[in-house]
Amino acid sequence: MGQDITAATERCRDYVIELRRYFRTWPELSTEEFKSQEKIMDELVKLGLEPRKIANTGVIADIIGEFPGRTIAVRADMDALALEDECGQLYQSKNPGVCHGCGHDGHMAMLLGIARVLCEVRSKIAGTVRLLFQPSEERYPGGALAMIAGGALEGVSAIIAAHLWQPIPVGALGISYGRMMAQPGGFAITIQGKGGHASMPHQAVDPIRVGMHISQAINSISGCNMDPMEPGVVAVTVFQAGTVRNVIPDTAEIKGLIRVFDSELFTGIHKRIEQIAKGICEAHGATYTFAGDISCPPVINNPAIAQLVKEAGIQALGEAGVQEVIPVLGAEDFSQYQQKVPGALMFIGAGNPEKGIVYPHHHPKFDIDEASLGHGVEIMVRTVMNYLSVLT
Repeated sequence: MGQDITAATERCRDYVIELRRYFRTWPELSTEEFKSQEKIMDELVKLGLEPRKIANTGVIADIIGEFPGRTIAVRADMDALALEDECGQLYQSKNPGVCHGCGHDGHMAMLLGIARVLCEVRSKIAGTVRLLFQPSEERYPGGALAMIAGGALEGVSAIIAAHLWQPIPVGALGISYGRMMAQPGGFAITIQGKGGHASMPHQAVDPIRVGMHISQAINSISGCNMDPMEPGVVAVTVFQAGTVRNVIPDTAEIKGLIRVFDSELFTGIHKRIEQIAKGICEAHGATYTFAGDISCPPVINNPAIAQLVKEAGIQALGEAGVQEVIPVLGAEDFSQYQQKVPGALMFIGAGNPEKGIVYPHHHPKFDIDEASLGHGVEIMVRTVMNYLSVLT
């Protein structure tokens, strides 16, 4: 059976690369993935499947095996970033200001490749494989909730997904048996001061000065108010105030992000930020409004499903090709599925310095070594087959 999977994966290698280049050339932003949806449905119909639309621009389809059994879902995200593509390749985006700078083009292509391979070995599958093409992973609150509301997990007993990962070299698989990606969220503070002439600061309450003190205090939370053994980031990323150099403005706005793994810690950070804003504003005679948000839970892999991924990785890449990764503070709404069923997210190595593939995710020059696509297809197919009661 293993040789059948390897051979089928090799046969669809060029197909997957061609699809990935198509999606990279024609990227679409969150909630706008209509052409991607059309392309995916066309390819699935060619395989004899019966896809349907879900979550407005998503796609769902089942591959039903020859024999009854459990149902496992495989998920790929679809949306691109509001980013100018500067990869310099023939498949560079033709949609100005839109770029697949995070690898979702490859995720869609791999899932279509998985569908093709599984259709070839359908006679040996005991159970069902559900294909989930999810829109809007990049935009809060994420498309996973809409997929779930549309019935994506009905009857599903496990779920897996892969993220092409530039920091890991091509030919390697990264997996964690618990924490994988962080819980994301943020905060916004509007400071209300008292405007005036910049030459007469004593007649004003300068929200810029107040905001500087607040920003410095917020940036110290990670080092002063958090357990140094607990990973996390609290950072000010936006500070907006004023438009004229001789005018003290009335207001200033501060925004930032929070990334941690512990939900109670997240709540505590929100409280600490508001305490900081309250105290500093009162000390300077200003007022404030505070808003905090949490967009999705952290990605925490199920150990049993992660072990199946590891075994599939060893089968595809060998022992040396599998590594346990340190959890990262990036975020993924794949966690919403994990709140409902056991699941695991894996990293497929896609970096290659020898080919100049060194730019990080969300960079205009981000790219992948396309050999990673075949690795991802084979590892996920093997994980699926390991999970289901495969007949040999």
